[in-house]
Amino acid sequence: MINRIQSLIATLGVTGFLPYAPGTFGTLLSFLLIILFKPGDTILFVILVPLFILGITASNHAEKILGKDSGHIVIDEFCGYLISVLFIPKSIGYLLAAFILFRIFDIFKPPPIRRIEKVVPGGAGVMLDDMLAAIYTNACLQVWIYLFMN
Repeated sequence: MINRIQSLIATLGVTGFLPYAPGTFGTLLSFLLIILFKPGDTILFVILVPLFILGITASNHAEKILGKDSGHIVIDEFCGYLISVLFIPKSIGYLLAAFILFRIFDIFKPPPIRRIEKVVPGGAGVMLDDMLAAIYTNACLQVWIYLFMN
């Protein structure tokens, strides 16, 4: 039973098994959560800590079944997008920019993202490469805000 629950968490139910772009759909779920519930940054941060830990354990389990950093594991994209939008305005423009930037960084994996994915084993590696893509995304948006919105 616990193994089934961990697999469902890692794949966000059927999302990880969609035939096209499951990572993008995992990110889209996170995007929709932000749009629908409009959580503040404090709430996001409080959600992120246990979600990150849960993502590590669920991904660690799911990798044993689905393979190393399987495309079916999408909890990392879900969690990563939440980091992407921390401390930025929650307007549709910023949220869409975060979505696009996060997907670009997650797909192309600029240094050292790809290295982290290869060096860190198990669920931690699955989660950490997306967390770094999210930090890149957030940093880009913070620079944009600093340069053009002040």
